[in-house]
Amino acid sequence: MNSPTPASRGGVARVCRYLYRVPLLLVHLLLFLPMLLIAMLPPWGRMRVGERTFEHAAVNAWSAGLMWIFGFRLHRIGTPLPGAVLFVANHVSWVDISMLHSQRMMGFVAKQEIAGWPVVGWLAARGQTIFHQRGSTESLGGVMQEMVVRLREGKAVGVFPEGRTRGGHEVGPFHARIFQAAVETQVPIQPVALRYGWRGDAQTIVAFGPKESFFANFLRVLGEPARRAEVHFLAPIDTHDLEGRRRIAETSRARILAAMSAE
Repeated sequence: MNSPTPASRGGVARVCRYLYRVPLLLVHLLLFLPMLLIAMLPPWGRMRVGERTFEHAAVNAWSAGLMWIFGFRLHRIGTPLPGAVLFVANHVSWVDISMLHSQRMMGFVAKQEIAGWPVVGWLAARGQTIFHQRGSTESLGGVMQEMVVRLREGKAVGVFPEGRTRGGHEVGPFHARIFQAAVETQVPIQPVALRYGWRGDAQTIVAFGPKESFFANFLRVLGEPARRAEVHFLAPIDTHDLEGRRRIAETSRARILAAMSAE
């Protein structure tokens, strides 16, 4: 009898992963998601659990659980700043939002199309996401205004300054305008590096493939082997220390690139 090829063994292993991950995902969505929504309601959502509100602790736990079901084994390096802060991260996939939400509650700036994605779009709306219509100057102005409002209220905002994913091959240039809200409100900016796999060797696996839809990526990643996922909270940038949005954007990107290439 011929021994199974590596491809067939991989196929069998993938099927096995689906057999136990799909039921876990359904339980996570059908049982724990309603519990999360209840936890976000007043008055208990505003109760304190250590330094966090119960609402934020529940979002952290639910997001971490989702990452675990998809096979990501989270490792945090550094500490996210408390209070009002602009988090800026490299963008690999939709998974990035869950990874960051597993560590710190923040309202993300995301493309409008995400609002229509199954499950994730609805969760994004519940998670204080600020949706932006690409190519619309009017939409961008509204996003910037909303970011300023939230930062002044003491809330955290998360952005992906590249503006889009790039297949996991590179960290693209950062758009400087997105940093204006932090400059205007004088809140700190904390760069965050997101690495998938050992030393980032799974960036292209987690990222969207050429013309790959969200649903196709969702299913494919669900069947992938378990792997390390690192979130690096890097040294913050004080907007008083650097002059100009472009300089801040370049400094943020440089710190992320340094963390991405670290051993």
